[in-house]
Amino acid sequence: MKSDLVKKGVERAPHRSLFKAMGYTDREIGRPIIGIANSSNSIIPGHVHLDKITDAVKAGIYMAGGTPVEFGVIGVCDGIAMNHEGMKYSLASRELIADSIEIMAVAHAFDALVLVPNCDKIVPGMLMAAARLDIPSIVISGGPMLAGYHPYNPGSGKIDLITVFESVGAVLSGRMNEQELSMIEDAACPTCGSCAGMFTANSMNCLTEAIGMGLPGNGTIPAVMSARLRLAKEAGFQIMTLLEKKITPRKILTEKAFRNALAVDMALGCSTNTVLHLAALANEARVGFNLNMVNETSKAVPHLCSLSPAGKHHLEDLDRAGGIQAVLNELSGANLIYDDCMTATGKSVKENIKYSKINDGNVIRSLSNPYHKEGGLAVLYGNLAPDGCVVKQSAVCEEMLRHEGPARVFDTEEAATEAIMAGKIEKGDVIVIRYEGPMGGPGMREMLTPTSAIAGMKLDAHVALLTDGRFSGGTRGAAIGHISPEAMQGGPIAAIKENDRIEIDIPGKTIILKVPDKEIEKRISGWVRPEPKISHGYMARYSRMVSSASEGAVTK
Repeated sequence: MKSDLVKKGVERAPHRSLFKAMGYTDREIGRPIIGIANSSNSIIPGHVHLDKITDAVKAGIYMAGGTPVEFGVIGVCDGIAMNHEGMKYSLASRELIADSIEIMAVAHAFDALVLVPNCDKIVPGMLMAAARLDIPSIVISGGPMLAGYHPYNPGSGKIDLITVFESVGAVLSGRMNEQELSMIEDAACPTCGSCAGMFTANSMNCLTEAIGMGLPGNGTIPAVMSARLRLAKEAGFQIMTLLEKKITPRKILTEKAFRNALAVDMALGCSTNTVLHLAALANEARVGFNLNMVNETSKAVPHLCSLSPAGKHHLEDLDRAGGIQAVLNELSGANLIYDDCMTATGKSVKENIKYSKINDGNVIRSLSNPYHKEGGLAVLYGNLAPDGCVVKQSAVCEEMLRHEGPARVFDTEEAATEAIMAGKIEKGDVIVIRYEGPMGGPGMREMLTPTSAIAGMKLDAHVALLTDGRFSGGTRGAAIGHISPEAMQGGPIAAIKENDRIEIDIPGKTIILKVPDKEIEKRISGWVRPEPKISHGYMARYSRMVSSASEGAVTK
């Protein structure tokens, strides 16, 4: 066992003494030492219950003959960090999470890892650590929260956090009063868990299951269900099987597995952030990954689930309808996935999905009756984004799939938000928010506040928003992010001037700044890099080390 490095032999008597100081017996010390990375805290709604998940994991490990050793991991709530300086730290926390788990696992010679995340950057950060360390690992997430019910208009269906964000825009435009907003605020997030729609957290939890690193049900079983605790016990039990069989993350995270994840991504209509995180994970797993794979997969795999923010369904509906395994089974029938891939069950995808089926054809549509013929995401290229940019095309209204309009240029999210909320944006405008990329932000902030304001003001059918930053998984509308190269790197987005015409063709996968190439070159040649927005601390170091969004915004 790897843990023999800290417990076996005469020379390890001091080490054993330290274990005994914590109450471990010789019997426990002699067993495999299983690290549990617990990201529980009392600031993230999706993490307040993770101590219970971790306790269930410990029970499973003990039942299977291992010794669980728990340690803490940080996490950022993207909703609370939204639209202020705190959001700069969200994406950057992903690298810190991966690094800290690496440190803990190597320093203490863990034999295997159980990773307990739930929200936004914690999931990919933990997956990256697992791939980097390549010791037997399994992910058990905390599960999605239940959706809320509209407090004064019950016929309008369920609501969630995005309803609150968009209601702010409705108040500012006079379509809603503050009392109604307060009632929605109270009702939108009724339980613990990751926010109820197919936002980034749930997107990554679902893809963790699809790629094989989580047990069936990991992506969709609601946080408040007893089935979630049972799954956690099974994850604790199963890590001992993975250890026995020497099944490590890189045996699961193959190129085929990444293509499976992309296929499920397209079928579900996941967050645009998945592109960043899959690229970063592939980098750690030493698997080739590029943005062209997104369009290739999207062309082949239809959009089968219309989940919030694009549709009315939520994760609890997807779970009831058969979950990720039912989606995989539907795709397998048309040879759209590789069903021979190994998974955390110790079995292949084919074996896992054998008895799965679609229980509700409205929530998970068949391949013969999709919501859209193409998958949820698209990557656009052109003189404005030579290295690509990403849009959640399944959440774009028909009128905005093709659009041309004048640029309204802002160098910060705050400036753009102020203009939107002050009513200074007109129908047809193309809002450009730059210097918000991985390097320039720094940290590549999400733009949920401006996009929600646009939707709440009923401008999402008339206005596009482009940025070298990124978007929440809860964003809907013609929101095109990850423009690469970013402005801070001297990318073409830095050359845009007010009222330049921009042409967007999502079906054609192009985005064009309608300015002559020579003029763009002239503007770039005269461009002067601005001073960094943060000059000290973690984010200053991050800015110096981070790669382009097209490469997953990984640190080098």
